[in-house]
Amino acid sequence: MRVLITGVLGTLGRPLARELTYRGHYVGGVDLMHSSSQGLDFYERVDVGNYRQLVSAFRNFQPEVVYHLAAEFGRFNGEDYYEQLWSTNAVGTKNVLNACQRFHSKMIFASSSEIYGEQDFWDTYTLDERLPERVPTRQHNDYAISKWVNELQIRNQVKLFPHQEIMTLRFFNAYGPGEYYHPYRSVCCLFAYRSLMRLPITVFENYHRVFMYIDDFIPTLANACERFKRDAVINIGGCEYRAVTDLHSIISGILDLDPHREEVTFLTQDGHNTASKYPVISLAKHDLGHDPVIRLEDGIERTVEWMRVVYGRESSVATS
Repeated sequence: MRVLITGVLGTLGRPLARELTYRGHYVGGVDLMHSSSQGLDFYERVDVGNYRQLVSAFRNFQPEVVYHLAAEFGRFNGEDYYEQLWSTNAVGTKNVLNACQRFHSKMIFASSSEIYGEQDFWDTYTLDERLPERVPTRQHNDYAISKWVNELQIRNQVKLFPHQEIMTLRFFNAYGPGEYYHPYRSVCCLFAYRSLMRLPITVFENYHRVFMYIDDFIPTLANACERFKRDAVINIGGCEYRAVTDLHSIISGILDLDPHREEVTFLTQDGHNTASKYPVISLAKHDLGHDPVIRLEDGIERTVEWMRVVYGRESSVATS
């Protein structure tokens, strides 16, 4: 298949492109960044918020399937740079939807576990795909709100164009080598890098996640275009339901650090984030062959070792 990836130079875009190419698909990509080393036969610099640029790439590549990964990521990023977040996530997704409709391309949309928000009256923390249909969603930050808006945009698009083919995947806490540090990155990346560099860390107690190692995730993501299911909404996550404090302890152990060292602050509540995320992933297993097997301890050790190589050995001097 001719597969186009938006955000192809990102943490997920690069390994997905490699996996799809390995499987024999003709893979192209667009990204906001300039790059001469992306290793793709087709690449264009495109801001998905600019419809002209996007249509030019579609016209040149003629994709059969589009993975829409491009997004402004992260809750604090969404608060600090909300102009870019809404331009990319809302306007950009509308542009991709319209381009896919215009060029008759199937679309696989990268949604987020953040859309579930949290409800005080839940009697369980398990998150199945139909939960937002049963209870009102209450997202905690602009990033989460933007991803829910994207899903509503998709619903509206299908009403306008009933024959358009779209599949939605909700990602849960993917982590691993290839995620370069930035203060707006995932909690695994933040804890690993900041522990490695002896920088301050804030750890929220009584917060739980299901973490998913990149090598468990990318094959499933690649399967989506080969097992495409129109109108499907599918959670993709791991199996281990772990406390965020566990993550901190594991990283501290790998680096032989005291978990309660002076750089670490423990807090009980984070007003901009969901306390617990425990997804139901039976659809991903059945429909996409999802099979997460890598334990958090093993995945985090590989991630920390990758960071040692990329950023050098531990240092007490670093820039936050």
